[in-house]
Amino acid sequence: MYDHILLASDGTEASTNAESHAISLAAEHGAALHVLYVVDEDVYTAYSGDEYVDESEGPEHGLEETGQETLARIQADAEASGVDATTTLKHGRPAESVIETADEADVDLLVLGTKRRPAEYRSLLGSITDKVLRLSERPAVVVKTEVEE
Repeated sequence: MYDHILLASDGTEASTNAESHAISLAAEHGAALHVLYVVDEDVYTAYSGDEYVDESEGPEHGLEETGQETLARIQADAEASGVDATTTLKHGRPAESVIETADEADVDLLVLGTKRRPAEYRSLLGSITDKVLRLSERPAVVVKTEVEE
């Protein structure tokens, strides 16, 4: 049923259950797993970074490091489960990058994580997962992670 699955992870606890679910689905279906981490350009371009002397010390570098660590961890978990995983780190806007990557890889399923957030947060900032679901025409699974407050 699924030959190519795309897992979009931001490396936070909101993605925890989605990561293990995507690996399990890929193993069960013998599917290739594509794993995406997006370095959100809105985050690092909104910050002046005046106190940083060297570009490699700025927020963009920190997000790239987090992305590389996240992708390496997920790839190791996938390999331990016998799943072939391809990792990609992109710079851009997360929702648009997820849809673009899904189209490039022609995936059969998107796997996205989410966690409960206060209504005020959602009304002001929205959710990347919500935006992907609105914009994509591909089948998607949203996996919730309950976070202790």
